[in-house]
Amino acid sequence: MIEASMYFLMGVIAPSFLNLIHLVLNIYIVVARGNILSLGFSGISFLTKSMGMLFFTWLGVSVMGLDYRIFVPILTFVWFFSHIAEAFVIQHYMEKNVPEWFKRLQIK
Repeated sequence: MIEASMYFLMGVIAPSFLNLIHLVLNIYIVVARGNILSLGFSGISFLTKSMGMLFFTWLGVSVMGLDYRIFVPILTFVWFFSHIAEAFVIQHYMEKNVPEWFKRLQIK
């Protein structure tokens, strides 16, 4: 029972929390600083999230002794789908942040 909760904590909760932190920061950057800086932050967050994934893999497999055949697929599945969700949320806020004069320039 405790081992299953460790898989859930390290494979689902920890990466979801890290991606939630990045999502909140990115939404703030879109709203306060604009779309261009948000794209730059997205590039930087790709690197920090990759380091986080490596850290969680090391922590789960080496330190906590979780079975990598179970832990790594759970971690990568949650990581991938949280990135997809984050992309749609950020795109929504970026579309809301486009100035009206720029929208009129676009061909419909």
